[in-house]
Amino acid sequence: MSDEAVGGDALLAATAEAAAPRANVLEVTPLELGGGERIADELQHWRLRRDADGVYWALLDQTGTAANTLNEPVLEELERIVERVRSDRPPGLVLRSAKPAGFAAGADIGMFRGLTDPVRVRELVERGHRVVNALADLDLPTVALIHGHCLGGGLELALACRYRFARRDASLGFPEVQLGLHPGLGGTARLPALVRPDEALKLMLTGRSISAERARSLGLIDAVAEERHFARAVQLAVAGQVERRGGGAAVRGMTLGPARMLVARQARSETAKRAREEHYPAPYRLLDLWERHGGSVDDMLRHEPASFAELLTGETAQNLVRVYFLREALRGRGKGRPSAIHRVHVIGAGTMGGDIAAWCAHRGLVTTLEDREARLIAPAIARATELFERRYDDRRARQAAHDRLVPDPSGAGRRKADLVIEAVPEDLELKRRIFGELEGQVKDGALLASNTSGLLLQDIGQGLRRPERLIGLHFFNPVARMQLVEVVRHPALDPALLARALAFVLELDRLPVPVQSAPGFLVNRILSPYLLEAVLLLDEGVAAERVDAAAEAFGMPMGPAALADQVGLDIALEVGEGLRATVEPTLPEVPEWVRRKVADGHLGVKSGRGIYEYEGGTRKKRKAPESADPAHIDRLMLPMVNTAVTCLGEGIVDDADALDAAMVFGTGFAPFRGGPLHYARERGPEALRRRLEELAEQHGPRFRPSPYWSRVFAAAAGEPPAAPDAPPAAPPQP
Repeated sequence: MSDEAVGGDALLAATAEAAAPRANVLEVTPLELGGGERIADELQHWRLRRDADGVYWALLDQTGTAANTLNEPVLEELERIVERVRSDRPPGLVLRSAKPAGFAAGADIGMFRGLTDPVRVRELVERGHRVVNALADLDLPTVALIHGHCLGGGLELALACRYRFARRDASLGFPEVQLGLHPGLGGTARLPALVRPDEALKLMLTGRSISAERARSLGLIDAVAEERHFARAVQLAVAGQVERRGGGAAVRGMTLGPARMLVARQARSETAKRAREEHYPAPYRLLDLWERHGGSVDDMLRHEPASFAELLTGETAQNLVRVYFLREALRGRGKGRPSAIHRVHVIGAGTMGGDIAAWCAHRGLVTTLEDREARLIAPAIARATELFERRYDDRRARQAAHDRLVPDPSGAGRRKADLVIEAVPEDLELKRRIFGELEGQVKDGALLASNTSGLLLQDIGQGLRRPERLIGLHFFNPVARMQLVEVVRHPALDPALLARALAFVLELDRLPVPVQSAPGFLVNRILSPYLLEAVLLLDEGVAAERVDAAAEAFGMPMGPAALADQVGLDIALEVGEGLRATVEPTLPEVPEWVRRKVADGHLGVKSGRGIYEYEGGTRKKRKAPESADPAHIDRLMLPMVNTAVTCLGEGIVDDADALDAAMVFGTGFAPFRGGPLHYARERGPEALRRRLEELAEQHGPRFRPSPYWSRVFAAAAGEPPAAPDAPPAAPPQP
């Protein structure tokens, strides 16, 4: 290290013009790409340049993609670059992305699909290790310049460099745990050697991304700099005049045996609060790796590939990879032309309407919120304030979001809106009256949407002169957390407006799933038998904690008793009774005690009392059972699977993957199981059919296998569709 080395904070001062205003880094263009002479023209995914000082700049610009990912061709070319650098011995090497989106989004997840041979996967990972280790072993200054997203394998490349400088817009993290994995290109070894191991493990165990400033404070980044200062930062680093932030005695001390065991034990305890080992093994395998080998970077590097390969070829990771592509498929439904929706008007400032309006404002839309009186809108504005406080660090950004959300008790925003969303109580006549008024008030081209959770769009739009502009946009509660939106179509809907609605949902950073207008639509239709079965178990005297424990043992994020309280017993009762009256006559009646709770105002979380009791919105603790009853698990989960088969058979949704995605993202259906229909295929359709027949004998006709059972699973297996077991019930008619 040069005697003239400066710290990362001093680097900014050394390179910035005194008292000059700082540009908004998001607007700095073009990227500083090193200039100079282009060399190595044979590369397809990298551009190799030599600047005026002789420093090599390796620019990752993966062919045919908007964002860089790491795959075999990208790593093979990087290996050739490293070999050339080792041979040519330039003063330094810079790695950065030539794409505006960011440094690299991690591995190409498409490579992970269908991999079942751990030996083959280990060989692939070890090949990647060879490349990244060769980069780390270069005996000359290497610099990673980071902007935008730097995730997973992209961050592992950066960790292999001697210096890391980031723009303020950078986001860094290891999201592999969300795919049932841990880092696999040396990240498990290099990150804990650079930053405090407890912080390193937290990053890898949670999958959360951190800002450039937070990364700098941890020692992961040496300096945060503006784009215009990157070239000077490279010069200082190559000259040895930048002090590296990471490592140090405190970091090394936490890798020693007793300290390492303590760190691992604490991390294991925190992990157990969030994920069961039998459902999500990756965090536990990472901690095993750290406990056994964390005292040596070399040992961690040697053992990481085998651990990664075991995880990737396991059922959990393969199903989570499947869920990743289910998400991308839903996003693809909203891609195409923009929605051309800039102003939104929401009618109804209750929990759903207020939160939909707040989310629209958060996403940059001018949003007016209507209710009968200003005092009814005030609680929604207060909740919006809480949302903006959580979402924005910058005071000006929070204020701008507030300014976009306009209380509108007079309904003046109706005439200017590109989209009007009705979110009033589930009263058919009230909704008809509102849409009848809107038809004469909104401008040409405006969409009319209902957030109804189950009323038929055909019924709501009865009497409209132009029913083709009416659509359903069914958001889920809580709006800020639930990713799915059901986009409900009906026979009279204009297909062009459906496309705009799908695009609008995607622009809200939500996942659109088109469904047919039928009782309960898709998610509530499938969820209702699950909730009802939970109520019936409670009616039989099974404790709520045992019922919830059974669902959680299956992998649901929340048990059905707790979920019913979250949704509201009044809404659950209304939806359940509506479905029983229309499409599920075999369902038993809801027990009388539920009706009494609703009549007494004991509705769940929102009233402070339901199946459980609550204080300040938090459930009062009661002793949880030590184990779950497998019979309870089947009674809860198989009605969902059975109803999912019926929904697909009736055409409520157009394909099995969309149905599985809707249940994962709309209800949290155990993601590691890949969705209800995928779970049925994995467990065996015939075995499940027999189990349903057993349950029907024991508990009644509500468990009878769907008449579409053979047809759905024959189609899924690529076989000719079989005849239904019995004449299928006619699907609901528009």
